[in-house]
Amino acid sequence: MKILVVDVGGTNIKVAGSWRLTPVKIPSGPTLTASRMVKAVQALTAEWEYDVISIGLPGPVRDGRSLKEPHNLGGGWRRMDFGRAFGKPVRIANDAAMQALGSFEGGRMLFLGLGTGLGSAIVDEGRLEPLELAHLPYRRNKTYEDYLGTRGLRAYGRKRWSRHVDVVTALLREALLCDYVVLGGGNVSKLRRLPAHTRRGGNTRAVEGGLRLWAAGDHPIAKRLPGR
Repeated sequence: MKILVVDVGGTNIKVAGSWRLTPVKIPSGPTLTASRMVKAVQALTAEWEYDVISIGLPGPVRDGRSLKEPHNLGGGWRRMDFGRAFGKPVRIANDAAMQALGSFEGGRMLFLGLGTGLGSAIVDEGRLEPLELAHLPYRRNKTYEDYLGTRGLRAYGRKRWSRHVDVVTALLREALLCDYVVLGGGNVSKLRRLPAHTRRGGNTRAVEGGLRLWAAGDHPIAKRLPGR
């Protein structure tokens, strides 16, 4: 079975597959609607052959649907039936959850995606638990995302931003009783050193997570996915 993986972010859409793990990037941004994303991916993959699709979307996802319009993109995501639009079987996950799934190596793991926004998820002994920590209050009437997302990096500079990453990573690891933290997302490369009990997520982890969404039924993660 050939799996197409579509990872939708606030800056780029990354498109890869089970037969080509290096993603091709399509620019996204605040004008990217759900229908424009579908058309852009269809145009890019017109000559590709695939059987099913995994899609990672910003924001909360439940039962294969986006529950909210993403903060950093255009509209139409809640109403979109991606299976009908693509004409293929589709499985959808929060984008951070998909990268978390691909980063999991055992135990209880917290994933934080340092990108345009802040993605978050836990994988606990193979069970995927998507989180929505980005817009919770952190300090000075601002959220975790205000400090750890791209806005925070630009506002505070790399050194201060890195210190906030250290503080929040330690705080959340202890509060959520996690064994370790994986930091992913486009801005993780800005960190010169990592906090304790933390490792860096690779660029292909979202692709691996998309493949694991379609893992064989006896796969320990596949059996525990929400709705399975």
